[in-house]
Amino acid sequence: MNSCLYDIDIMHYRTEPKTYRFNHKSFMFYLDLDELPEIDRKFSLFGYNRRSLFRFNDSDHLELKSQSVKDNILAYIQDQGVTAPIKRVMLLTNVRIAGYIFNPVCFYFCFDADDQPVCAVAEVGNTFGELKPFFLGSETFEGQTFKSVQKKYYYISPFIDLDVPMDFQLKIPGERVIIRVDDLKKDGRLLYATMKGRRQELTGSSLFWHALRYPFETLKVIFLIHYHAAVLHFVKKIPYHKKKDNPDLQREVYRVCKKTEK
Repeated sequence: MNSCLYDIDIMHYRTEPKTYRFNHKSFMFYLDLDELPEIDRKFSLFGYNRRSLFRFNDSDHLELKSQSVKDNILAYIQDQGVTAPIKRVMLLTNVRIAGYIFNPVCFYFCFDADDQPVCAVAEVGNTFGELKPFFLGSETFEGQTFKSVQKKYYYISPFIDLDVPMDFQLKIPGERVIIRVDDLKKDGRLLYATMKGRRQELTGSSLFWHALRYPFETLKVIFLIHYHAAVLHFVKKIPYHKKKDNPDLQREVYRVCKKTEK
């Protein structure tokens, strides 16, 4: 089975207008999208489009013309100019836990028939339930890492301008996962954001252990986002942008995700 888990260390470090840093531990699923029905059958704690403690919904991700997350991401990368046949799509992501989902960012890695990386997509979510994909093509692949600088044009953090460049560095996950998505300024980096982790086998016991170690993890993520925002605004006194401001700088937002299932 290609699918697995990663225990993740997350670090954010803001350099201005005031410094602020936080770390926390989490975990993510690294899923072969073709294996989802098998994982559903094999593990009682994991559901594919059905109620379970850990639940993967196709509808929690990019929606175009299909109900299948794999078909939708393949349609998206074809729109970006990918012509090579894609055999395997891996997705590093959070899933619903006890019915609730929040994915600040998840990452698709697409491979050809020879298991060579073709492209990657970072799918970024915000607290308004919106999703925006960022495409990294084969020309950005170097040393097992997709590297690309792209302007954000999206409302993610209310404390950072909407048109800052984002520096994506997405290493193909193996025994370890190393992801960086930094916000840039003219003379350096405004925000460092890293995810580093070690691979764990996807088994019934590992799912049970992660359920005990990280109960209601997706709720914790959304709580921490609001907690750190409160610190930045009320303690650090950093001004913020309202979402209704600068609608022209919010581009190519595809959909709104329902965080809580019915």
